[in-house]
Amino acid sequence: MPRFHYRMQSILDIKLKLETQAKQAFAQAAEALRIEEEKLENLKERRRYYQEEGTRLRQGDLDFLKIQSCDMAVVTMDSMIVAQEAEVKKKEELLEKERDNLAEVIKERKTQENLKEKAFAEFMKEEAKAEMKEVDELTSYTYGQKRK
Repeated sequence: MPRFHYRMQSILDIKLKLETQAKQAFAQAAEALRIEEEKLENLKERRRYYQEEGTRLRQGDLDFLKIQSCDMAVVTMDSMIVAQEAEVKKKEELLEKERDNLAEVIKERKTQENLKEKAFAEFMKEEAKAEMKEVDELTSYTYGQKRK
């Protein structure tokens, strides 16, 4: 029986490599988003600390320089939080782009695999026909030999 050879195997191999690369890019984008979200959470935690420190300073002996310093730190944290939220938004958009790209690459790979399966089914059908033809010829020959 002849071996099945898919003539577009190289294309399927390329699609598999592209899928692997897309998965890696998606994982990197997800990791970058996680890091940026962690930075944002740290900034929010620092802001809460400065707010609590400002509240604590207002309750005891009033040290206007320290109170003003805490208030400025809260304002600075607010601007840093806004900037970090913008960075998180960018990373979310990048992650969504990579997710869409990955979905497209997977779709293309599955299409190639379906084509390969169809080609294999056609190959098996042709092999079955050839085998039936061989059996018919053998039967006809055997029947012809018996008649002589």
